[in-house]
Amino acid sequence: MIIGVNTRLLLKGRLEGIGYFTQQTLMRMTRNHPEDTFIFFFDRKYDKSFIFSDNVIPVIVPCPARHPILWKLYFDYLLPFYCKKYKIDVFFSPENYIPKLKNTPVICTIHDINFFHNDKYIGNNAHQRYFMRYFPANAHKASKIITVSRYSKKDIEENFGIDSSKIEIVYNAANSVYKPQSKEIKLRTKMQYTQGKDYFYFVGAIHKRKNLVNIFLAFDEFKRKSENEVQLVIIGAKKWWQGDIEDTYNNMQFKKDVIFTGRLEAKDVAMIASSSVALVFPSLFEGFGIPVVEAFCANTAVITSNTTALPEVAGDAALIVNPYSVSEIADAMKEIYENPELRQQLTEKGQQRQKLFSWDNSSEKLWKIIHSL
Repeated sequence: MIIGVNTRLLLKGRLEGIGYFTQQTLMRMTRNHPEDTFIFFFDRKYDKSFIFSDNVIPVIVPCPARHPILWKLYFDYLLPFYCKKYKIDVFFSPENYIPKLKNTPVICTIHDINFFHNDKYIGNNAHQRYFMRYFPANAHKASKIITVSRYSKKDIEENFGIDSSKIEIVYNAANSVYKPQSKEIKLRTKMQYTQGKDYFYFVGAIHKRKNLVNIFLAFDEFKRKSENEVQLVIIGAKKWWQGDIEDTYNNMQFKKDVIFTGRLEAKDVAMIASSSVALVFPSLFEGFGIPVVEAFCANTAVITSNTTALPEVAGDAALIVNPYSVSEIADAMKEIYENPELRQQLTEKGQQRQKLFSWDNSSEKLWKIIHSL
């Protein structure tokens, strides 16, 4: 088969959640199935590291698709031309954006529809209007829809009116660099980031739906209730920093104990995860929640939300809290810090839980779905 793929989010050094899903599934799929030819469509100059095997043909479509007007030009007019030129048998998009193809099966991926529930999660009116108009339309046009959790499948079914049989679940998983570390590495990591002090960590975009406001408030409450030198390490770029998140941080009582690392390579995040007291991830909305599985793999305890897909991913291997309750988050931090036996129980359960999520299994399932069309 000749499989066309939307690879515009394969950006060197800037792999967000969807880009990472794209990389991990396609890397395995192309290498495991040399009998197929994969046409990778990029919207700009690509990095050669994304050409995973000899059966990948990279094609640059000359239109950087980073704005609603350019999205429409790219997917509705340019990509159909290139798909016809390369005689594509089936087209796979690891995001919701898909080309208009008359006689070719198209698979789109909807990781979540957070924008449908809260327009503040997007922060750009033009993007919000585009999502509300085209995401449901593309879901109906697609031959198949991939999503990453049972929660997201049900959400798409109910809000977009899509038949359940059209939606397939392909789970996310963790990077292989996440694993338990030695005592020596843990001590060295703690010295590097917190001068040897214990710490909780958060990793992800500094975004409203990641709930940084309540994390900061809960950390302050935890510090007041339990006198200690514990710190909070925040990993991620300050993309949506200004506003409530910045104001809350500036008003913190213990803001001197909050460490910002900025964006880090996965290997560095893995070291921080394995050396921490626990991951604090009480996100307001997640289609999956990769940081939870990463923490499990790193043998780290987890505090996460009782909302959206997070309970599905975490199972009984995490402390589950109401993300809107500052006190619940603070109490969970106190409980997990002061109770080593609980931390040990959670990490053991996490090690078992993470076995449910594998990029090898997910990429093979995705390949079978593509071939079924």
